[in-house]
Amino acid sequence: MIKQFLKDVDWGDLDFLVVDTPPGTSDEHLSIVQYLKDAGITGAILITTPQEVALQDVRREIDFCRKVGVPMIGVVENMASFVCPKCTKSSVIFPPTTGGARGLAVEQNIPFLGSIPLDPRIGISGDFGESFLDQYQDSPAYTAYAQIISSVVAFCKTNKPTGP
Repeated sequence: MIKQFLKDVDWGDLDFLVVDTPPGTSDEHLSIVQYLKDAGITGAILITTPQEVALQDVRREIDFCRKVGVPMIGVVENMASFVCPKCTKSSVIFPPTTGGARGLAVEQNIPFLGSIPLDPRIGISGDFGESFLDQYQDSPAYTAYAQIISSVVAFCKTNKPTGP
């Protein structure tokens, strides 16, 4: 299925192809890397939440990326806090006990791209097929996304894909 999705679909001219995978280092991850190596891989963005159990998964993903030669664009912390859409006050709901994604990035010498607060309007936008970034530019989550996107685009412009 992964091979068909990556090899048999005419994607046309793309600026970016983002492949979202579940946490871990399964056969699917290895397959994706093998199939995309021919086209070139610019890098991986590692997403985590602040809890240590999630950070442990990302440490394994970091080891995987290093072993297979996939550059790491950086680490993003998701659900770092909750932002009330009414008052925009932020509350930490998953306090990092070991430094969170920022601490992991320092520990592993990988760029920290940013923290995205949990905003219930992100899910609602998706449910209605709307762009959260177009609809809620006043949200702190929008600001975080914009900063992360800018960092990723800058990385991609200055780093050539790995592959043949």
